[in-house]
Amino acid sequence: MTSLATPHVALEGFAPLGLTAFITTRVAGTFALGGGTPDVEAEAAARWSALQGELSGTAVPHLTSARQVHETTVLAHEGAALPGGLHRHDGADGHLLRGPGALAVTIADCVPVLLAHPEGMVAAVHAGWRGVAGGILGVAIHAMKAAGVAAADLRMHLGPAICGRCYEVGPDVYERLTGWQTTRPRQVDLRALLAEQAKAAGVRHWAASPECTRCDNAVFFSHRAGDTGRQIAVIARPSA
Repeated sequence: MTSLATPHVALEGFAPLGLTAFITTRVAGTFALGGGTPDVEAEAAARWSALQGELSGTAVPHLTSARQVHETTVLAHEGAALPGGLHRHDGADGHLLRGPGALAVTIADCVPVLLAHPEGMVAAVHAGWRGVAGGILGVAIHAMKAAGVAAADLRMHLGPAICGRCYEVGPDVYERLTGWQTTRPRQVDLRALLAEQAKAAGVRHWAASPECTRCDNAVFFSHRAGDTGRQIAVIARPSA
């Protein structure tokens, strides 16, 4: 089962805000739910429950995730209003949380984006090419701004994902992502595009993990490498 000590990779910039942020590795096993065999599904569900139990031991009362659909829906949660335990929603690729608790998104090659504000709001976004093209990061940042959070004060981390050298897309997808036309497949860097979108939305403080899920396939699951498993990225705020 996953351990908060191992095996995971810590994500930068959140500890000074009193937050824990990390991504699990393939050593922890897959957290993918939906479409697997009964045994794999049962193991993944047990890993979610075990992780929530470990988080509760660090005064993080609940863990929220969703069945992801590669769209731009971002759900807002009030941490103080949620009962303790594991909460799973349907049809969303992003979450906002005000107050104590944890958010998680599942990824293989897509980009996990974690955001936090010093006054207490956090967000987690799953951004594949459809989410990047559709502007899911902008949706999340706009929602945080609408809640009274200044984008310039946000801290953002773009976690391990497939790199621009490994991620090749067809002409139609490339045009949707970049606005540029091409007649052949081309490489594209989703994290670089997300960084530009964040900058345009007013975010000034951000970092990106150096790892590529495809290049570092011994550490992370990668669909482009043929894996069916997924890791999760988590951002957690303990109760005061």
